Amino acid sequence: MAENGNSRDRGGIHVTNTGGNVTIGDHNTVTNTVHGAAPDRDAQQEELLRAVRQLRADLEGVVPSELTAALDAELSDVEDEIEGTGRASTGRLTALRGALAEAGAVAELLASGVAVGQAVGALLGG
Repeated sequence: MAENGNSRDRGGIHVTNTGGNVTIGDHNTVTNTVHGAAPDRDAQQEELLRAVRQLRADLEGVVPSELTAALDAELSDVEDEIEGTGRASTGRLTALRGALAEAGAVAELLASGVAVGQAVGALLGG
């Protein structure tokens, strides 16, 4: 053992300033949780996000079809984009508008479908 008792002198492992996670040995699991503020969203994006979440929940009570699956996929993409960046892009909104039109009667019968359509229309200007 070294005179100063430093573990590096004894052949131990010493890791400093990794800026992340470190694991040594077999069968380890590393979890990295990033804490930070959510991106800023304006009132229209918040309204759309609430309506999207409600429509996704309402779709769970509808008989599934290819059209409802496609609509749910677009809703999921919009939700992810708003949560990740603070806003849904024009391209994403246009795709959602198309999925709403394709789903037709299903989206029109649900109040949440109408709310999503109105929110998308407001953001796209009509």
